[in-house]
Amino acid sequence: MTIKLGKRRYPVHFSRITLYTFILLLLSFTSLPLVYVVCQAFKPLEELSIYPPQFFVRNPTLTNFSTLVGAVSSSDIPFFRYVLNSLYVTVLSVFLSVFVCSLAAYGINKLRPTGHVFLNKLIIAALMFSGSVTTIPTYMVVQNLGLIDTYAALIIPKIAVSFNLFLMIQFMSQTPNSLLEAARIDGAREFKVFWNIVMPNVKPAWGTLIVFSFVSSWNDYFAPLVYTSKAAMKTLPLAIQQISGGAGSVSLTRAGAASAATLIMTAPTIIIYTVMQGKVIKTMEYSGIKE
Repeated sequence: MTIKLGKRRYPVHFSRITLYTFILLLLSFTSLPLVYVVCQAFKPLEELSIYPPQFFVRNPTLTNFSTLVGAVSSSDIPFFRYVLNSLYVTVLSVFLSVFVCSLAAYGINKLRPTGHVFLNKLIIAALMFSGSVTTIPTYMVVQNLGLIDTYAALIIPKIAVSFNLFLMIQFMSQTPNSLLEAARIDGAREFKVFWNIVMPNVKPAWGTLIVFSFVSSWNDYFAPLVYTSKAAMKTLPLAIQQISGGAGSVSLTRAGAASAATLIMTAPTIIIYTVMQGKVIKTMEYSGIKE
């Protein structure tokens, strides 16, 4: 079977049409939770209280967002201060984590200092421990450094992450050492070799780190809860926790605000992943390749 478009004919295969139809149906099904989050955020209170719940919004409103701003804001601290705190901490954490982990991976994998084998094993061993196991030691380090109630306490513990180091080391092992030696012979200094040759070759890896680090930092409410006591230093996830609870009409009002908060917290992660998804997919493609 062929379809004629202008002067050209294009073959059409029934099996391919069936496959694409199935993929579109699967994509539509998997996107339903995101559609539901968006609909919930714009539902008025009377639609939120309907039983059984309705999926789509009929009369969209921005009331939930204004309720959220009013519920989270205090008399002295506006809602957008919490947003700014989250952006500041997240952007710095992502940038420093990608840069430091990439630089450390380059040093371990390409410069091979004394003890690099032990460092590799130490990084792999660190992957075995969950974040909850290291919570108390991390807090003691932050406290002894005098970083309590500072932004540094929210950023520094997120920089040298064992998974990020492991991923960058694996990817850098795929960059030929002969290419680096040729650059050094041509007079390139070590940092220039790292920045202009190695980093462009591992774009999928640091692109994936941007996604993972952003999601982890943006959604983190535990670190601000533990390391800060000042209301002005709250990040958005922690500030949003205060809208939970209540009963009766108060509970319903807060349910609308919570729906708006869910959309605000979810949207940036979806945008970041959409922008970086090509590099994430390449990371999965090359994850099993060794030099």
